[in-house]
Amino acid sequence: MKYLIAILFLFASAAAFAQVQPKQQNLASAQEKPLVQFSGVVHNADSAAAIVPYVSITNASSKKTVYISNYQGYFSFVAHQQDTLRFSCIGYAPSIVVIPSDAAMKSYTVQIMLHPQVINLPTFHVFPWATTDEFKKDFLAMKIADDDLEIAKKNLDKATASALRSTLSRDGQEIQDATYQNMNNDIMNSHSTVNPLLNPLAWGSFINMISQGDKSRASGD
Repeated sequence: MKYLIAILFLFASAAAFAQVQPKQQNLASAQEKPLVQFSGVVHNADSAAAIVPYVSITNASSKKTVYISNYQGYFSFVAHQQDTLRFSCIGYAPSIVVIPSDAAMKSYTVQIMLHPQVINLPTFHVFPWATTDEFKKDFLAMKIADDDLEIAKKNLDKATASALRSTLSRDGQEIQDATYQNMNNDIMNSHSTVNPLLNPLAWGSFINMISQGDKSRASGD
């Protein structure tokens, strides 16, 4: 039993060493590549004067390290020669850049041009059922929801508009307009004079005056 455990331990150790060795080799090869100061500006390919801010820059050759350009589209970070970098941004097609192995003076500057990408999404219909149970209930009852055209026809119907006017309260604009109209009427009526000939009370007073005048004359005679 001890020999069997020892053999299994040797196999496990060999497998672990076989997995660790390639990783160490890859790491050593990555460290052997010279470092480069990678800098540049991201522009819109349709208009070179337009910059593209906040672009994601993924270094696929270095554990997928992600960098972000600033609001002016500028970026600058340290990478290795022959690293593969992927530039991506919402609304633009991604772009791949490989740092050359003969970068002069350990620096590499590039102008990235991203092409706008338009994605047409499929049409999305919103139905008036909040849950699946409501849909099943309406489907079994053969209650088909109205489409947009039928809903528009119902909203523009005169009977529906009259019913809404009779039930809905006035909004702030309607109340303000009515208040201004009443104030205007009060001001106009306060400065207007009423014709006494159109006042019934004035006619009554006039007739009484005439009658009293005749009686005074009779008493004087």
